[in-house]
Formats: sequence, C-alpha cells, structure tokens
Amino acid sequence: MVTITEKAKTKIGELMKDANLDNSYFLRVSVKGGGCSGLSYNMDFDNEPHTGDQNFEDNGIKIVLDMKSFLYLAGTELDYSDGLNGKGFNFINPNASRTCGCGESFSV
Repeated sequence: MVTITEKAKTKIGELMKDANLDNSYFLRVSVKGGGCSGLSYNMDFDNEPHTGDQNFEDNGIKIVLDMKSFLYLAGTELDYSDGLNGKGFNFINPNASRTCGCGESFSV
C-alpha cells in the first residue's frame, strides 16, 4: 500500500482542480528505469485502469500502481514539501537502499 500525507493530498487536489479532472481520475504512481540511482519515480493522473493494477485509497486519494511498481513501492509514503529546502513531492520509501541527492531516484 502507498499512503499519502495531508500536505500531499492538498497538493494533489489542487493539481486535479487546475487540470479540470473529475472523480473518474486517479493518481498513477510508477517506477521506471533511470535517474542517478537506477530507478526513478513517476506520477501522473489517469482514468483507465490496466489489468494487474493494484488499487488503493488513502486520505481520500485513489492511487493505482502496476504490479512491478508495487513491488518497489509497497509501504511508501508520499509527502509534499513547499519549504526553503525544495518544493515538490517526496517519496519516503522503506524499500530503497540508496537514494540520490535530489530524492527523485533510488535503488533497492
């Protein structure tokens, strides 16, 4: 399961509203090869489920992961920061053995 903090929920809601997305859309979170540590996080809005998707809902946000990404992201918390040290989404991933300095890629 992937969980979402209150700050991340607020930002996701703002992004969905700005894009005029209705309740049929969900947050698709995935992992792809790349980045300085080997794997990078990807997030997008989608409204078409795929066979094998893992579906969750946390803090009022629908989250969908493909099975491969689920294996890397199980137990991850998605947070949002708008502080002086950087602005953006942060993945707190207990499966990552190493992350890059920017926090956008990881390895297991």
